[in-house]
Amino acid sequence: MQAGKHHTAYEVQGGSIRVDEEEGGRHTPFFTGYRPQFYFRTTDVTGDVNLPTGVEMVMPGDNVSCEVSLITPVALEKGLRFAIREGGHTVGAGAVTEIIE
Repeated sequence: MQAGKHHTAYEVQGGSIRVDEEEGGRHTPFFTGYRPQFYFRTTDVTGDVNLPTGVEMVMPGDNVSCEVSLITPVALEKGLRFAIREGGHTVGAGAVTEIIE
């Protein structure tokens, strides 16, 4: 690990890869305010999703880059992969593209 590479963050931007319903993901769209669990390494934390301007909803299988506000700070770095889980099922995955706060 390099010093200064990790940041404790509440808010991040991430590229998200959604998992299709056939692969065990959601079968309904989600909107701004969606609050799933985000798994970073061995840490899980609830996050509040804020979709970009002009994007009203994300359908199963869509890819989207969105901002996520975490309810507690987590040590993160750009490029860190994460899983998005809901009710014990992985419904998406992505990577941190920017640390906002």
